[in-house]
Amino acid sequence: MTIAGPEGQTSPFTDQRIAFVGKLGGMSRREARRLVRECGGIPVDSGLDADWVIIGADELPLGDHQELLGEAVLEAAATGKLRILSETQFWESLGLVDSEQHLVRRLYTPAMLADLLDVSVATVRRWHRRGLISPIREVHRLPYFDFQEVATARHLAQLLAAGASPAAVERQLEELSRYYPDVERPLAQLAVIVEGQQLLLRQGEGLIEPGGQRRIDFDAADHSDRDGEAPAVIATTVSGDSEVPPNAMLSPAELCEQAVELEDTGELALAAEMYRAALVAGGPCAETSFQLAELLYRLGDLPAARERYYVAIEQNEDYVEARANLGCVLAETGQLELAIAAFQGALQFHGDFPDVHYHLARVLDDLGRSSEAEGHWSRFLELAADSPWADEARSRLQGYGAPPDAN
Repeated sequence: MTIAGPEGQTSPFTDQRIAFVGKLGGMSRREARRLVRECGGIPVDSGLDADWVIIGADELPLGDHQELLGEAVLEAAATGKLRILSETQFWESLGLVDSEQHLVRRLYTPAMLADLLDVSVATVRRWHRRGLISPIREVHRLPYFDFQEVATARHLAQLLAAGASPAAVERQLEELSRYYPDVERPLAQLAVIVEGQQLLLRQGEGLIEPGGQRRIDFDAADHSDRDGEAPAVIATTVSGDSEVPPNAMLSPAELCEQAVELEDTGELALAAEMYRAALVAGGPCAETSFQLAELLYRLGDLPAARERYYVAIEQNEDYVEARANLGCVLAETGQLELAIAAFQGALQFHGDFPDVHYHLARVLDDLGRSSEAEGHWSRFLELAADSPWADEARSRLQGYGAPPDAN
């Protein structure tokens, strides 16, 4: 099979020698070389032997790759002997970014991305809500993130692991955007590196703070967030005994924003109160019910979380992530047949939801229904061969005596 370019055009890489440098964000090096062959190209190991050098998405943006590429490759590019592309540009040239056939299996759902980065799903959703990562598409409210966002999310995970607060990171990214107004996504487009709790810009051989100013004190910003950002009304009007904060001044949207801020600082119980207040003030809302269910689950109140997932589905029947999470809660509480029904309901609306195939296969295995589970394991691998859960799926299939998936 040969992959055509966009709109069925002949691939621009036919008979071209292509080398990859740096860490790829979208797939393994082996799979990338296979795709080169499929598009009629010739994979080579050395950039000096190549017509095209592709820089992996997990490396710094184009323009700061002297150490990675080497002077000889850069000189060859300057004289026109070879050309350099980013990984994203390469996939776009092949038409794979817009190709439904190739897209889904290289995308990550929030749960997959969380597992890949060893952070909570709630953290990934918070990044999404704040606009720190952007899905390439959404299906029935379910976001899918591509390999570019994986690289951005890795930076965010490093900052959080070092102790930086989400609000502090967001403020510094806003500062970068002011100094670089043409850059919409600083983490994805600028040569940003992470050093401890700090974001630094690489320019030439040096490192500078955003805007050329002093280094960012994320730790101080974190304390500032905790001490000064939460509105006083929260501390004075919310208590464990009051179900809804008596604050008529805030709109439902503002109450939800307060909930997000409280969630960022780890005050989950107060955040749940804010979501309840938003529902009282604004009436039924599937998204708010879903966020409340997520918080209740994190608080360990599984029965309450289950009911809120049900409410979200009643308010929006095609909310596939709510159906999937309901299935997970039902499975966790031992209600396996009900979990199967929830997963099957999700697949009716989004048959290519890889997470659901994965969880449904596990539940079917637990019930001894291996013949049914096998089909869902196989479908999961077709949709998400690069998922952090793919090895488990292959192991399960081999246990049935099925041949390993070719992906």
